[in-house]
Amino acid sequence: MIDIQVKYFNELNTDELYKLLQLRSEVFVVEQDCVYQDIDGKDEKALHVIGFKNNKVVAYTRIFKPGDYFNEASIGRVVVAENERQHKYGYDIMEASIKAISEYYNETLIKISAQTYLKRFYNNLGFNEIGEEYLEDGIPHVAMIKK
Repeated sequence: MIDIQVKYFNELNTDELYKLLQLRSEVFVVEQDCVYQDIDGKDEKALHVIGFKNNKVVAYTRIFKPGDYFNEASIGRVVVAENERQHKYGYDIMEASIKAISEYYNETLIKISAQTYLKRFYNNLGFNEIGEEYLEDGIPHVAMIKK
């Protein structure tokens, strides 16, 4: 079981910010062997959905209101620590993110840019592919929408 909290950027304390950036770097840069600019200047606009377990950040997303990333509300930087994936926290953090978009932005239409190998995971959450596969930072992605 994880404790999920939703925070604006200015509500994050230094320790939380450090831990969530560390997890993002651990997975997106090191594990996926992808050199890219994770700290992209968009965190200040995002709502941060953070899954804590024993005071560690083990799951995370950031969400945006319509117009801040895509025309639609969106969820990005979806990540679960490698040693915690067997617990299916990806579903917990995504369901909390979908709920937060509804509560904070009063939106149900959500667009994501999903890594292609995770299509089935996102399909299980109600997302459907739109358009063709494309490369983002050298990794195959596909746009997906949840209505």
